[in-house]
Parts: sequence; structure tokens; C-alpha cells
Amino acid sequence: MRPSSKVIVSCAITGSIHTPTMSPYLPVSAEAIGTQAIDAARAGAAILHLHARVEGTGAPSQKPEDYARFLPRIRDNCDAVVNITTGGGLGMSLEDRLAPALAFAPELASMNMGSLNFNISGAASKIKEFQHDWERPYLEMTQDFILSNTFTQIERGIRTLSEQGTRFEYECYDVGHLYNLAHFLDRGLVDGPLFVQGVFGILGGIAAETEHLLHMRRTADRLFGDQYVMSVLAAGRHQMPMAVTNATLGGHVRVGLEDSIYIAKGELAQSNAQQVEKITRILNELSIETATPDEARAMLGLKGAAHVKF
Repeated sequence: MRPSSKVIVSCAITGSIHTPTMSPYLPVSAEAIGTQAIDAARAGAAILHLHARVEGTGAPSQKPEDYARFLPRIRDNCDAVVNITTGGGLGMSLEDRLAPALAFAPELASMNMGSLNFNISGAASKIKEFQHDWERPYLEMTQDFILSNTFTQIERGIRTLSEQGTRFEYECYDVGHLYNLAHFLDRGLVDGPLFVQGVFGILGGIAAETEHLLHMRRTADRLFGDQYVMSVLAAGRHQMPMAVTNATLGGHVRVGLEDSIYIAKGELAQSNAQQVEKITRILNELSIETATPDEARAMLGLKGAAHVKF
């Protein structure tokens, strides 16, 4: 892995997995998403991973107009790298998923590197009453759901977004996804430095175990040599332990309410900034420095904030 003296902290602000009923602190309005993103950046997040929500219901949205409600405000109030999802909401078409990144040409966009079973249906059984009609069926349908990321879909996303100078957060939910990324590297469709985001703890993907993290890193070393850096996100209660483990190994970290709505056992996080503050405090106590947005840009070879379209 490409060596780095500083850790990039990414923060995933809202995502499309948790629903409004699960936490009153989950930002689902444009105002709340913008506020929490800015606060997370001020707390030390160099990268902001962004999804949008429908005003009023909090359902996932990939409409560019919903992103337009908060992107300029984030740009004007912090210098963090904006990373727009192409995963979108579960069940969306590829056209919908790519639409906001195509519209706004961000410095970074996420790119899922393989299809997988993506089961979050268990969350529905823990809640008796939901605030909105869409929430229960959205969760329950994932019992019989495949998150589609075929080679054709991935190639289309890479080609179209690369034309705008956007680079990628390559989300790898299992070891095979690293080999899929190596396939595109070998074909010359992507180049280093590769920003690999190891995703652990989703039912259908690789489990959040230290041995799995070590195996992913060893595999990436063989496939990519010094052409990559690896960040780690882990779902739920695994978020902080896996992040700290990867940081102590020289990697990067992702936190945020997309990945976990908790700050400690049984205690809901009251903001994304609270999670950023926690991980940066732990890293500082371990004498591990965190990267500024401009340092992250240099490490990842990004085009710079002056070249986006928002």
C-alpha cells in the first residue's frame, strides 16, 4: 500500500440504509444534511461522502435537484472533498444512481465494485411503528434483493465520470471485489492512486473481523502494490474498532451516520461531527495525525474543488 504519514478521515453523512424512525439525529432534510456535513468537516473530516433524501419523508433520492439544496452551502462553508454516491438508494436504476455525479462533477464519487446480496431486513423487525409508510417495505424487500453492480454497469460509471475528471472511492464489500478492481486496472480504465474503501459487516458481504481486514490488505498489496491506499468502514458496533485497527496499520478511516447511528453501546450519536471527534481524538491519542482536505487531495490525485460544477 502507498505509505502515508497521515490518516484521511471520511464521513458518510446520511446514506440510504438507516431510516428516519431509527434515530432522530439522522439528517434527512437538506438543511440538516448541509449543517451536519459542515460540522463534520470542521471536526476533522477531510472527505464528505454524500447521499440526498426526499424533503418531508426522508426517503433516499438521487435527483440532482435534491443535492442542489445542500451542495453549494457545503462548498461555501468548508473546504472538504465532496464525494457523491453512485450507489444511491437500494433498488434504483443505474441512470438514477449516476445522475447527481454526472450533474455536479465532484472530485470523488463512490463506485461499488461488484454485485452482492445486501440484506438489511432485520432492522424492520426491531421497530413496531415507523414514521413513514416507505420505511418498512424498503427494509423488508432486501430479504430478496441483489445490489446490482455488473461489469457493464461499473465500466459505464467509470468511463462517463472519468471524462469529467472525477476519481473514485472504490467500495469493496468482499475480496472478489478487489479482483474486479484489478481487472479494470489491468485494462487501463482506472489508474492509481486507487482509493479502496473496504466495507465490512453488511449481511451479504465480508464480515467485520480483523482477520478479514488483514486478508483484504494482503490481497490488495499483491494486486495493486503501491498504487493504492485503503480506507475502512464497518457497519454498526464494528465502526470504531475496525477503523482504529486499519489506522494503526497505516490505512485510512470512514465514520458517519450512514454506517452507524451509535456513538457507544446503546447510545445514539447526536451528530456526524460527534463520530468524527471521537475517531480523531482516538487517533491523536495514538500519535496518528489526520490529513487536511488538501493533503487528502494530494494523496488521492484529485482535480481540486475549483473544477466541480456546484
